[in-house]
Amino acid sequence: TLGLGGCASQAEKPQAEETVTTPAGSYRADTGAAPAESYADRPWDDPSSPLYRRTVYFDYDSSEIRSEYVPLLQTHARYLAGHPGTRVTLEGHTDERGSREYNLALGDDRAQTVQRFLLAEGVRADQLTTLSFGEEKPVEPGHDESAWSQNRRVELAY
Repeated sequence: TLGLGGCASQAEKPQAEETVTTPAGSYRADTGAAPAESYADRPWDDPSSPLYRRTVYFDYDSSEIRSEYVPLLQTHARYLAGHPGTRVTLEGHTDERGSREYNLALGDDRAQTVQRFLLAEGVRADQLTTLSFGEEKPVEPGHDESAWSQNRRVELAY
């Protein structure tokens, strides 16, 4: 009979820990454990940052920026002017009232209005892109003024 001495199990050697570094921080490759949140490169994701608020709301059938949003947009403009490599898409939205075509045009008007404001505040044109979703991406699905007022907006998507 032949002996099968090579079948004895051997303890596996522990592998060396590999650390991967990304702009968001470092993590252990073997576990995939994410780092503690670091917002240095993404201040708009930091709830304590003034850039965290990225939504401008509009009145019904209007693309005029309400005065309460001027300081917010000025804050974003200062950041963007100081970080010329940062890009933002201005996403225009509407409530469900009106035809699809009308709402796409109104969403575009809202995004263009925010774009003109940011340009006037010193942001470079190549940092901004506009996009209209019209009524297609509501944040509130209701069919009343409470929902509609939340859906009439421009979102700054960094």
